[in-house]
Amino acid sequence: MLVLVGGHESSDGADLAAYALGRPDIRTCPTGRPLYRALCERLMATPPSAGPVCVVPMTLGRDLELVADTARTVAGQAPGRVVLARPFGTTEHLVGWLRAAARRVALDPDDAVLITARPGGPNPDAELSRVARLVRQYGRRRLVETAYPGGDPDLAEGLDRCRRLGATRIALLSAGFAAAVPPSGAADVVTAGPLLGPAAVHSVLAARQAAALYAHGTHGDDGIAAGLAAAGHGHSHADDEHHQDHAYHEHHEHHEDAEHHEDHEHHEDHKHPDPTRHRAHTHAQTHAH
Repeated sequence: MLVLVGGHESSDGADLAAYALGRPDIRTCPTGRPLYRALCERLMATPPSAGPVCVVPMTLGRDLELVADTARTVAGQAPGRVVLARPFGTTEHLVGWLRAAARRVALDPDDAVLITARPGGPNPDAELSRVARLVRQYGRRRLVETAYPGGDPDLAEGLDRCRRLGATRIALLSAGFAAAVPPSGAADVVTAGPLLGPAAVHSVLAARQAAALYAHGTHGDDGIAAGLAAAGHGHSHADDEHHQDHAYHEHHEHHEDAEHHEDHEHHEDHKHPDPTRHRAHTHAQTHAH
């Protein structure tokens, strides 16, 4: 059983509903009380012999608070009956996925890429600017800008900036779970569609679930401690992430063939540390001293 928890990157889980269609084993919700209710319902309807319910924080790396908030809610459940998986993605994944999306659109050298995302606040929005810089650095596009529909700059301002910088055509790339929507009547704007298709999303989810269940079954690690550490909460949890990483890399790599294929070029160009791992490790060192 899977519970997908959404934040601002998925409009509080609303953009995740499509991935649960035809899948009675998947439930989507925002964090907090809705997640608590969803887990209670799942646990009441599922016998302990069926194994733990797996909760996946559906962030693409820009919402570490979602991971910690989810961990706090999961921590109140019956021990051993709920496991917290690693986040769906990191900003390193996001860079690779955006570069793959850009390659799906036939662009000329003077065309621009405009990465759009729902506004999430100063820090997540600043993180998207960093992601855009890496997409430009390790891609083939001279112009890579960002815009936040309903935020600052909004979509119209982002398009205007691209045109003023000389773009003859603009490709909208979504940095969230919903496809970017071009404005009506804008003949010079195209879209690459959703960041990841359903098959790729389910492939990543299968890998996250398999790694979490392996870590729990083999090491007794429910993932909650590492989740609390994601945004600076909790204590030393480097081993928690190591256990899930070990399962992911050595036992379930075949689940992420689609992710590896789209990320491969980015990993060869440059290595960017996983921000979740970095913060957990830094926090662990702080408490160790």
